[in-house]
Amino acid sequence: MALFQAKDITRKYHTGSETLTVLSGVNLSVEPAEMTAIVGASGSGKTTLLQILGTLDLPSSGEIYFNNSPLLQKSSKELAAFRNRSIGFIFQFHHLLPDFSAIENVMMPALIAGKKKNEIENKAKMLLKQVELGHRFEHKVAELSGGEQQRAALARALIMEPALLLADEPTGNLDARSGDIVFTLLKNLCRQHKLSTIMVTHNTKLAQQMDHRMILQDGFLLPKE
Repeated sequence: MALFQAKDITRKYHTGSETLTVLSGVNLSVEPAEMTAIVGASGSGKTTLLQILGTLDLPSSGEIYFNNSPLLQKSSKELAAFRNRSIGFIFQFHHLLPDFSAIENVMMPALIAGKKKNEIENKAKMLLKQVELGHRFEHKVAELSGGEQQRAALARALIMEPALLLADEPTGNLDARSGDIVFTLLKNLCRQHKLSTIMVTHNTKLAQQMDHRMILQDGFLLPKE
């Protein structure tokens, strides 16, 4: 049974008398521990789709299912709790809190969920070690390089042991070497933690290393390769 499904997702934006259709009847199914890349040109709607899949935005029509349970009927509070518990996010920009250390940033989702610091600190340290930041626990965000910031963001995405990781151009702001390091860590950790993963990217080289590839074109998501 699929872990995660999107059925007939349409997203329209209305400006005055004009209607812009960004997504048209998108269907997507992801199995447990399956890694899927969605490839498309800039402006093709990849980020819009990922935001809808992560319930950060609502579609004009359609439904999202997690373990065969519909999500979009839930309240905003219920969706926020679901996201924090079940979905890890990593974006093109790291979105780390600048006044906090690397380890504090990694622990933040668990602290928001009500977990005690002493319950999660060792886990946060383990994750930082897994992304090769074992020497950077107490460093503030500004003291980390761009690649290190994105690796800390990856560790933060995994702290709640999500079932699904959504990655939006996770290497888009990095140089080639740093991007390769981040993607390799992401891929290996998703395998290790048996995470279902959906990554949107314009980088076909990275997409080819995923289990499946789909193309978003003119608002339509073409079937898996």
